[in-house]
Amino acid sequence: MTESGRFRMGRLDHVHIRVPDRAAAMEWYAQHLGFEPVDDYDFWATDVDGGPLQISADGGETMLALFETSPGHPMIAQETGVAFSVDADAFVAFARSLPGDINGLSGDPLQAGDVVDFDLCWAFDLVDPWGNRYELNCYDYDRVRTEFIEPSGVSPSRYWPRSLFDDRRG
Repeated sequence: MTESGRFRMGRLDHVHIRVPDRAAAMEWYAQHLGFEPVDDYDFWATDVDGGPLQISADGGETMLALFETSPGHPMIAQETGVAFSVDADAFVAFARSLPGDINGLSGDPLQAGDVVDFDLCWAFDLVDPWGNRYELNCYDYDRVRTEFIEPSGVSPSRYWPRSLFDDRRG
């Protein structure tokens, strides 16, 4: 409880993700997004029938819980998306590695030019091989602009006019 006596939700712990094969999914997430199994929770995947394989790219602070599909638990992709944030070094390295084996929302290989300008951050929208959607964000806006966007000649996508942000800031 907080000082006011009202309950406040804590940090995001994990997101449930359905995949047809946890081992294949673990391999894909490790190779392409840097996830690793979280050993403290391994018993859920090995000893609990239908239990999740907990994976993380930040040492277990934030996790994906990979649940394998079954007759009672069909494949339902995470279509609303899960957003992760990285620093400028990781974001620029990811952008420069494209295209690769990661697809954008269209199903085509993600390209550096698929970057989205959200005025306060840069983002890539991507999907895993099973249709689960993710967003990769970086809030070090100026550094990404000067180290990647401008030198690469990339024309980012925008979902709204820049003038809305500029007007808001005065």
